[in-house]
Formats: sequence, C-alpha cells, structure tokens
Amino acid sequence: MLSLGCLLCYGISLAIFIIILFCITIYITSERYPKISRDESEKFFFNCQTEMREAFPSLHDPWSVHLSVIIPAYNEEHRLPTMLDECLEYLEKHVKSGFTYEVIVVSDGSTDKTVNVAQYYASKYNTLRVLNLVKNRGKGGAVRLGMLSARGSSLLFADADGATKFSDLKKLDESLAEVLGFDYTSNPEKTALSDAIICGSRAHLEKEETAKRSYFRLFLMHGFHFLVWLLCVKGIRDTQCGFKLLTRKSARTIFEALHVERWAFDVEMLYIAQTLSIPITEIAVNWTEIEGSKIIPFWSWLQMGRDLLFIWLRYNIGAWEINKPKF
Repeated sequence: MLSLGCLLCYGISLAIFIIILFCITIYITSERYPKISRDESEKFFFNCQTEMREAFPSLHDPWSVHLSVIIPAYNEEHRLPTMLDECLEYLEKHVKSGFTYEVIVVSDGSTDKTVNVAQYYASKYNTLRVLNLVKNRGKGGAVRLGMLSARGSSLLFADADGATKFSDLKKLDESLAEVLGFDYTSNPEKTALSDAIICGSRAHLEKEETAKRSYFRLFLMHGFHFLVWLLCVKGIRDTQCGFKLLTRKSARTIFEALHVERWAFDVEMLYIAQTLSIPITEIAVNWTEIEGSKIIPFWSWLQMGRDLLFIWLRYNIGAWEINKPKF
C-alpha cells in the first residue's frame, strides 16, 4: 500500500505533467502572429456623396487627416444617434481652424438597423464612413479593423453608447501634446511617427460606483482588476474605459499584433504597449452608465478572466509574439 507521501508525490508529478502538456498544446495550436482576415466586402464603404463603392485606405498608408474616430457598434441603433450627435458637433466646431477628421462606425455584424442609422449620418457628413462587418467579431475585432482602415495622424476609439462625454477628447489632446512635447494638430507628420497612448479613465469614480453595485458585481470587478495587475498590466487603474487615443505609429504596432477580439482586448493592447515601452498616460474623464450594456455580468467577466490567463500564458511561453513593424 502506497504511503501518503508517495501519493502526494504522484499527485504533484501528475499535475506538473498535465500543466506541461497543456502548455505544449497551447503553444502548438496558437497562431504566433495574428492573421488579419476580412471579407472582400469589408474592404469597401459606400460613399453617400458620390453614390459609389470606394475602398478603405490602410493604416500602412501615410496619414491624410488629423484625427480618426473609430466607433465599434453592435446592435446600437438606439444609442448610436446620441453619441454621433455629440461627437460630430464637437469635431465640426474645430474644422474652421483647419482641423480635419474622419469618423468610422464599425457595425460588428449587427442584426438591427445600426448600419442604416450610420449611413443616414454618412449622408449628412462626408467625413463619416461605415464599415459593415459580415459577422460579429467582438469589440476588439471591430476596433482593430476600424483602426487598420483609418487615415488619421492620431486615432481615437470611443464606445457607441456615449457613456464618455466626447468633449473630454480635449483632455486627451492636451495630455498627448504634453507627452509628445508639441500640439499634434500643428505637427501631424511628427505625431504620426511618434509613440503614445492616452487612456480615458474612470478610476476616480470608483468610490461612487462601488456604492451602487451589488457585492457580487464588486467581487467580479475587483477580481478582474487583480488579475489584470497580477498577469498583464501594471500601473493602469482602468484598462477597460472605451475612450483611448493613439498615435498612428502606436496604433499600427499594436493592432497588427493584437490577438484578442473580445472584451479583454484593451488589456492585451496595453500589455503590448508596456512590453514595447510605448508611453501610456491615464486621464480622468466624465462617464455615465448608459442602459443597454452588452456585458453579461457573470459570463462576460468569466470570459475576460479566461482571456487574461491566455494573454499571460501565450506570451510567456512564446506561443504569441509581437512583430514590431518598421516605419
């Protein structure tokens, strides 16, 4: 009869063997560099002004506008108009000073009238384009394809729900100017070739939000934040705020290396940036919770926790690698 010590030894050996086998399986089955595939129709947009189908540009092309705004939208026919009204009003105010911009609404396989709503705005503003994804990819996949189709010297992605006040872009602009040492609108060429990420942050609202949430949701939230800090990203208090500004160079580096297409894509994005020593700054923004969130409290957090583990594991065992492009 085996002693307790032998059983323990066998148990530990078996656990180690299973972990090694799991890591080998993950290594073999993972794509080292992400494959960025898109349906042929996703390479084009309908220009409402010319009534012609035109090709999206590439993030590899030289910049041609000061700012690109990427708005991922999945079944957002009701919340999108309010967000676009605020966004376009703010941006149009700056056009008279020579500022140029574009807005790309990325419909992430929407099954409602999101595309129709976005096309209506495109018929009113020649600065707005609609990228209609054939199937749902997840928020990260939608943001990535929007970024890879953009023309801006700097690029912002913003949530379609309008939870963040778009006027807070001014704070991000000022922070970017501080990081770069110059106003990006005055030197867009230099901006496009610089590295920087400015993250909108809701961390200053944590105490206020804590009072509104159940103990279960607080447990999930703090558990997620702990895993982010432990496994992936240090020094960033709010990785998930959907209001982030990047230079063209940083956007190209990160979104060509990004693997995660669901909710935890922000974490991988910042993990890549920290790995490559790209400057990251957090700026407090106004934020209001808007009804209609697509996050399912338990299952979405569970999926994000799983993605965090895989981000840490795959990069650390070399299953995923970052291919830094040359400029």
